[in-house]
Amino acid sequence: MENTAAKACTGKSIEPSNIVIFGAGGDLTKRKLIPALVKMLRCGLLHPESKVIGVLKGRTMEVWLDALHQGMLDFAPDIKMDEAQWQEFSAMFKMVDGDLQDDKTYADLADSLETLDGHINAMFYCAIPPRWYTTVAAGLHKLGLADEDEGYRRVVIEKPFGMDLDSAQQLNQALQKLLDESQIYRIDHYLGKESVQNLLVYRFSNSILEPLWNRNFIDHIQISAAESIGIEYRANYYEKSGALRDMIQSHLMQVMTLVAMEPPVEFSADAVRDEKIKVLRAVREFEPGVMDKQTVAAQYGSGSKGDEKINAYVSEEGVSPDSVTETFAGVRFYIDNWRWQGVPFILWTGKRLPERVSEIVIHFKKPPFNLFDTHANPPLANSMIFRLHPDEGIALRMNAKMPGLTTNTQRMVMRAPYSENGEDVSDAYEVLLHDVLNGDATLFSRADEVETSWAIIEPVLNAWKDRISVQRYRAGTLDIPGMDALFEGCEGYWHKPS
Repeated sequence: MENTAAKACTGKSIEPSNIVIFGAGGDLTKRKLIPALVKMLRCGLLHPESKVIGVLKGRTMEVWLDALHQGMLDFAPDIKMDEAQWQEFSAMFKMVDGDLQDDKTYADLADSLETLDGHINAMFYCAIPPRWYTTVAAGLHKLGLADEDEGYRRVVIEKPFGMDLDSAQQLNQALQKLLDESQIYRIDHYLGKESVQNLLVYRFSNSILEPLWNRNFIDHIQISAAESIGIEYRANYYEKSGALRDMIQSHLMQVMTLVAMEPPVEFSADAVRDEKIKVLRAVREFEPGVMDKQTVAAQYGSGSKGDEKINAYVSEEGVSPDSVTETFAGVRFYIDNWRWQGVPFILWTGKRLPERVSEIVIHFKKPPFNLFDTHANPPLANSMIFRLHPDEGIALRMNAKMPGLTTNTQRMVMRAPYSENGEDVSDAYEVLLHDVLNGDATLFSRADEVETSWAIIEPVLNAWKDRISVQRYRAGTLDIPGMDALFEGCEGYWHKPS
């Protein structure tokens, strides 16, 4: 396969910037942000004159930098960095010690921002719990740190963007009183994956796909994110969230919009997001009585994977023994427009499954008449699989004749890997941080997208909120009660990734 994909270390040239991290002593900073900044600097995606300013409380500069260095060793051992290289990198760092509710913190931050190449550009990354987003925005606004007179000011917030429609609307309204919508970057690391971005290229630069990309040829579409891990240290968050909020409302519905959207008039942030919101607005409302047919909720019980014994979800630290929070969720959506009328979009996700695999599976219809349906091995419907993780790429499943004197058929799989020859694939945070610094909001959610996606699943949340029990599945398996019924009427079967 000819691979003309750009190497990871390419991108638009960028101006030097003040990169401010609120919550700079937390896990997200150590695990993701600092490793991403190191790789960006090495790749030329971060201007070497940029400054990294950590806002945290109760630590000295030395203790903080030591923790970041240890985080590099623990969470990014593949990034080889000796002591001299770390010292050179950490020379870019500054620290502001203060409370997020204290005006003095923002005054000290204002004094820390540097004029770089004639501008005081600043990206403010909120690596903090969502309840503090409006506090930070208010502090920036009050001290004039959100004003763009001397350079750009961009604020990055992490999901969840609310926990339901009402809280999402309240968050958006509060932020938009303090910041312009163009300054707010709602980051979704899932959309930063190279393979997810590549969907747009696959769809809109290959004319072989477009004639087939509609209800006339596609039977149904599956979008999945299977995880082998449990909730780890996130019990406090996950008990309030569950799989539906954590993965489907945000990550998987965003991927669905990329799969289903019409070609934008240009490749710009607003043009792409305009087409995505059209998809969300066309999603069919859930009618009374369809929840049992169009949704699945389950929770992992005890099980095993190889020699590893796995505890049930209700035995995890921080989880109530009476919890009915779903760790697996599946939803069947319909998009009522000209292209997709009647085509089921089935989104599912779960924890403690056999493997960590994310895929988009396009199931095509069978031919209206097939000469070989009466044979011992009748041909199966074609399918195209976009593997998002791991082993990113495309696989096309087709039917071919078995060797021999008969015309019996067998399945043939044609594979096209996304990355060949050991090429590095950029981490999602590298891509998204680079986009923020460049002011490219294409891969970031707009306020109307967030609110519309919450409105779509609000009926499901309401139907599930008063349940007193939940179905169980054995950890380490894909024996999920109700999933076969979710595919009723679809050509083929539930595609279980391997």
